[in-house]
Amino acid sequence: MKFLTFIAIIVVIWGVGLFAFADRVRGYTPAAEPARADAIVALTGPSAERVNAAIRLLEQDKGERVLISGVNREVRRQELRALTPGSNRLFNCCVDLGFEAEDTIGNAQEIAAWADAKGYDSLIVVTSDYHMPRALTEIRAAAPDLALTPYAVETPSLDNSRWWRAAVTARRMTLEYMKYLAALGRALVGGAAAERPAVEADASAEKAA
Repeated sequence: MKFLTFIAIIVVIWGVGLFAFADRVRGYTPAAEPARADAIVALTGPSAERVNAAIRLLEQDKGERVLISGVNREVRRQELRALTPGSNRLFNCCVDLGFEAEDTIGNAQEIAAWADAKGYDSLIVVTSDYHMPRALTEIRAAAPDLALTPYAVETPSLDNSRWWRAAVTARRMTLEYMKYLAALGRALVGGAAAERPAVEADASAEKAA
């Protein structure tokens, strides 16, 4: 009986967390006008809208450069340029393409390395609304000192407050919630592991003194 009660409590907590996650996702849009940052990053996805939104922010001088992370290796720069708005001059001078990332963890590592190489301290992060919590978690784990401003692209099918009534939207939200929990778990474990050597080093120094 105690075991069943424990399972029931876990299920309830998980369910409450899912709906809290969904509210957070829906709260990202419509995206507020972001303050200017050092640069802008766009994580590629199922449509070109993420990249288009990042280019529009560049045109509005919200950052000095754009990184498009996770570009397919078979896509040529000219082909990507043809799908985006804005001037050729701006795209050619101020847009970098990242070909290394194959998933969100890879995106975070690619973004962290790019920001470090450019000396950037603040970024506007552009991705879909449902993907934003996980993207921010992964990027913060890879580059904890970066200041991140979310700029989410709306997913129309998830805008309905009754998203859970449709199988397609319920599945998308649930899967993303599970991926987010995994990312959060990795970040917490990674943070604890990073703190442990520092604590041990302090203890060793005190012992030596």
